Amino acid sequence: MRADIVWWDLSVSGQTIESMREYLREESVAAFSEVPGLRFKMWLSDPDTNRWGAVLLWESEEASQQALPSRALELIGHPPQVAHGFDVEATTEGRYETQRLALQGLAFVETTQSNNG
Repeated sequence: MRADIVWWDLSVSGQTIESMREYLREESVAAFSEVPGLRFKMWLSDPDTNRWGAVLLWESEEASQQALPSRALELIGHPPQVAHGFDVEATTEGRYETQRLALQGLAFVETTQSNNG
């Protein structure tokens, strides 16, 4: 298994965390749901430092080398300031209450709340 971590500083970009959330809802989450060999992708944001990033968990190094259906580079306008790949030493799953992992997070919580209001 392989893990990749990427971080962008949005302060030198025309994008915001809110605009990137819209990109997740409208395009990116669905596109990454179809990527062969991708076990998990989690998008991250840090409003205090205006950073945007992701953690990807791959079944293999080969899977991690494929072209990805991402327009983040195009939208943000520059490569990530941090991009590292790692070998995975071990994995586990803890106890949890939320059965469905897909479509969780702020990008979808805000949509659900606005649709219920």
